[in-house]
Formats: sequence, C-alpha cells, structure tokens
Amino acid sequence: MKKVLVLTGGGDCPGLNAVIRGIAKRARQEEGWEVYGSIEAFNGVFREPQEIIKLTPDRTAGIHVKGGTILKTTNKGNPIKFPVEQPDGSIKFEDRSDDLVKKLKELGFDAVINIGGDGSQKISKALFDKGIPMIGVPKTIDNDLSATDMTFGFQTAVQIATDSLDRLVSTAESHYRVMIMEVMGRDAGWIALHTAVAGGAEICLIPEIPYDVKKLVERIDLRYNNGRGFVNIVIAEGAKAKEGTITSSEGSKGSEHVRLGGVAYQLSKQLKDAGCKAEIRETVLGHVQRGGTPSAFDRVLASMFGVKAFELVLEKNFGRMVALRNNSITSVSLDEATRESNFVKPNSDIVRGAKGLGISFGD
Repeated sequence: MKKVLVLTGGGDCPGLNAVIRGIAKRARQEEGWEVYGSIEAFNGVFREPQEIIKLTPDRTAGIHVKGGTILKTTNKGNPIKFPVEQPDGSIKFEDRSDDLVKKLKELGFDAVINIGGDGSQKISKALFDKGIPMIGVPKTIDNDLSATDMTFGFQTAVQIATDSLDRLVSTAESHYRVMIMEVMGRDAGWIALHTAVAGGAEICLIPEIPYDVKKLVERIDLRYNNGRGFVNIVIAEGAKAKEGTITSSEGSKGSEHVRLGGVAYQLSKQLKDAGCKAEIRETVLGHVQRGGTPSAFDRVLASMFGVKAFELVLEKNFGRMVALRNNSITSVSLDEATRESNFVKPNSDIVRGAKGLGISFGD
C-alpha cells in the first residue's frame, strides 16, 4: 500500500478543504493508495504521539463547501525555524528539518503534499532538497505568488471585502463621512486594489505605492461641498505613508512575523492632523476575510489543484508546485515557485485602469 501525506500550513484560507477533498477523491480512483493528513502542518509529525489521521471518504465528504481546514493549520510550525520554548519562557528558533526528514522516512510516506503560501513552499523546497518527495499547492488570500496566475482564496476574500465596502458606502453617504476600511495585505495590495475597483472607492492605499497624506486630504476635499459629501477609502494593512512605516506590533509567541493591523486608525489620525475636517470612521475587516464558505470560483480552482497535485504524485514528478497559467492547470518547479513574490506593479494595467476610474493612490 502506498501512502501520501497532506498538510495545510500558514494562515487559513477559503478552499483548503476543497484541495484536501480533491486529493483524496482522485487518489481513490487508483488502487493501492491511502491518503493521510498531518494535524497543524508538520506539528502533527513532530508530536508524541503523532497526530496523523487517515483521510477516509467519511472525513472528506462534502468538505469543499466549508471554510478553514479539517487538518487545522499554524504559522508556528516552520521546521527550519521551529519555535522551542526555553526554561526561562523565551522562544528560540531551531532548525529541526533533519529530524522531520527522519520522521517522514520512518513513517514510509511515498509523497508529501504541502498546501500553503510562499513560506510553506519554501519549506517544501528545503525538504525536497533533503530528499523528501514533495508537491506544493499554492494557497494565499493575498495572491502574492508569482508562479501562478491566481491563488485560491483570493477571490473569496475580495468578494467578502467588496460586500463589506458596499455596506459602508451607504452609511458614508447617509452621514457625510469618510469611511476607512482596512483589509489584509502585508506586502501585496491585491485585495485592496480589487476591492476598491469593484466597490467604487475613491481612494485605495497599498504597500507598493507609499501615499502622501496631503494629497489624500486634497482628494477628500474635492468630494465635499459646504460640509456635504462622502468618501470611501480601502487600505491594505501593510500600506504606509511616504514619510512613515507600517503599523505593526509584536507577533504572538512562537511566530516569526510581526503582527500587522490598525493602519486604518493611523490613517485616520494622519488625515485629521493634516487638516481633514470631515468626520471619519474606521472599519477593520481582519480575519473575516479568511473565513466562511469559499466562492464557486475558489471551490473549482482548489478542487482542480487537488486533483493535479495527486496526479503529479502518480507521475513521481516531485519538486513541483501546482499552478494556474493561461487558464490551464499545470505545475512549476518549487525553485521557480519561490523565486519572487507577486506584487502590484505601480505601472500595471489595473493600477492605470483604477486611476482612469478616478481612484487616488495618494502618490
């Protein structure tokens, strides 16, 4: 009997369960294959006793419509920088990749399918280089992986953000207010950009284009006459002023990353300090963007990714990541997959188009 191990790492994302189901259903069409899942990414392998479950038909039936992941996930399980608590309560990051490789070989898995974003695929590449038969599946609501035209979860996040902006537009108009809506996007502004275009925002602020607060106030003033008017602003959590830094705080214990969030409130203060006279309100969507039922598009894309991932296993075509390219489901090397991130280009067609719609980026 041959075995494949599936795991989900990093932040949760609409469509993860659809990938898991796609892998399991495709595997059942081949004789002699069993599919297992590791709980909380590689943490399930490290734990004693190990938390590895068999992905039976009962476990995977109908899960494609559910948000989150039945395998749970974590951003504190990087085997290359694994958080280990010290006697004094502090955290030290250690390389436990060799230990992980040994455990995976002892478990006798014929392949490992790692579903995750940029960080997860860098782990996939490192483990593949150490001899583990790895397949990657791209996952991120931020859409910041350059080797695939689209990542599942992104369209759902944009739809959730757009629905929220639609609701803010009506209250902004009713009260003559400036409404600032903060969305996710640590380094890439795709969610903010697509939401601003879809929702008809007047201002869109993204990490790739630092903004000038004075220009924002000028843009807001154009929307008001005798105190009447309204403005809707979409801002990515990683956006920053030309003379400022991102709004962040220390990450949770054991996490490699600082915690972003609160830039909407920072922007509100900046606007008031710069002389904006309009009443301002802030909304932070936060993890609402990650949760809930995936859109039909994301269910289809994630399901196809799952099927393709297992077919790469059948072909023994390891060291690859599934990708969407030119409307076809294909694969790229893990090296190419992790070579560069997919950031919004300031001179791209969509940015020029957004400006053509009158959206200001504060540049």
